Amino acid sequence: MSWHVLCVAAALALASVGAAAQRAAEPFNPSPNAIEIPGWFQLSFLDFREDIREATRAGKRLMVYFGQDGCPYCARLMGVNFSQMDIVDKTRRHFDAIAINIWGDRDVTWIDGTVRSEKDFAAFMKVQFTPTMLFFDEKGGVALRLNGYYPPHKFRVALDYVAGKNDGKITFGEFLKRNVGEPGSGKLHPQAFFLKPPYRLDPHHRQRGKPLAVLFEQPNCAACDELHTSGFKDPAVLELIGKFDVARLDRHGTQPVVTPGGRSLTEAAWAKALGIAYTPSVVFFDAAGSEVFRIEAYLRPFHFASSFDYVASGAYRREPSFQRYIQARAQKLREQDRPVELW
Repeated sequence: MSWHVLCVAAALALASVGAAAQRAAEPFNPSPNAIEIPGWFQLSFLDFREDIREATRAGKRLMVYFGQDGCPYCARLMGVNFSQMDIVDKTRRHFDAIAINIWGDRDVTWIDGTVRSEKDFAAFMKVQFTPTMLFFDEKGGVALRLNGYYPPHKFRVALDYVAGKNDGKITFGEFLKRNVGEPGSGKLHPQAFFLKPPYRLDPHHRQRGKPLAVLFEQPNCAACDELHTSGFKDPAVLELIGKFDVARLDRHGTQPVVTPGGRSLTEAAWAKALGIAYTPSVVFFDAAGSEVFRIEAYLRPFHFASSFDYVASGAYRREPSFQRYIQARAQKLREQDRPVELW
């Protein structure tokens, strides 16, 4: 074989390898419902050991976005949060950002060296909502986890919490309380289906056989107001709520509560013990008092109703992936010619 032919062959091989490497680094494959990832996200080979080292060397931390095509909350994060220059500037200044497709097949190397596909890694990290955001410290620990969509005013505070290395100094819930100001009605809205105090939520004091939904709110909370004017007005939600005991607690309240596990705590102390930061959040318990699922980010009525159905139907026992459950539920409703409004 001539030297010229060898050179051409080598060049083609290198071009092929380069193209393959570029494809491997692309966040998502194109699809009709693709969510566009900002160009300033890192082109990563998804080796967390190296990604964390590189971020640390640059004086930053690693931010990992778990998303999927067709996700309205992911589209909201990219189109609303990351369209605001102060958020973009803050994120780029303090974080290296990478994207993971929860249904993807690229290899992900975890900090212990274990290699999994993107979809297996998402399951390993127990990702139930998209977007889920993981922020890593310099040693590979999770400094903060956001399970679902946070609107801009709360997302900014989350960035400040991690960038300022407040993890280990103060809980994220307390940091939000101190740093988020938002317009709200200034009151907790009543609902006829809420349990009345005293809040004795252990199985011995509740109606046997019913699961329990514990809603954490606070007075100055625009999303809480919206929940009562939208979510709790939705017929599908109201139909499902009748299958639960529902207790509404003040995230920062002082009323005593007997928890499902039998502990006596104030509302605020129990919220802190559960790691509740976002309001409104809902924590679901089975009839025996064990936590089985939770909502801790912004949800529109379809996903809010789906969360209650996921628990009430017992689907969480046979389908550990809430995302797969939602897809199946939406498909079933469409086959029945019932509307499915994802946003």
